[in-house]
Amino acid sequence: MVKGAVRLFIEKGFHRTTTREIAKESGFSIGTLYEYIRSKEDVLYLVCDAIYEEVRDRLAYQLDTNTEGIARLKKAISAYFQVIHDMQDEVLVMYQEAKSLPKEALSYVLQKEVEMTEMIENVIRDCLKENVIHIEESQIHLVAHNILVQGHMWTFRRWAIQKHYSLEEYTNLQIEQLLQGVRHP
Repeated sequence: MVKGAVRLFIEKGFHRTTTREIAKESGFSIGTLYEYIRSKEDVLYLVCDAIYEEVRDRLAYQLDTNTEGIARLKKAISAYFQVIHDMQDEVLVMYQEAKSLPKEALSYVLQKEVEMTEMIENVIRDCLKENVIHIEESQIHLVAHNILVQGHMWTFRRWAIQKHYSLEEYTNLQIEQLLQGVRHP
């Protein structure tokens, strides 16, 4: 159901997609679909949740805990950017349509974003403990968010950025800019 809904949301947008179309795309009858959900917003919630779970799981799998220092930070950023690249359409749909979620569901979905940010914060904290970067503890949160936004930019601005850079070039440039701001003087 989630994959079918994502395809339709990419093609038509959330508001122009009907539950009947979601049922058909998913191989369900409309009656069967309503055994699992109460509304189209429930489908959107399931879509957002599934996307976050996949991004988080793939990022967790990619994080290299055997590497230390700057090399680990670079690998974490590269892994995150690769996951976002692989899931561009899903990430775009999630960010475009999450505003249509009911308040309670939106809070839950946004908590998933916080958890992803914390994964990056932990890598940054390790670098700080290893004394390979120089930032204040109070800056870790902002640096982690900047990394996430740089990853999202690959998707959100793909119409422009991907004409000029490969993913590898983009990743290396973003990492270099980040490191200029956090390396020891």
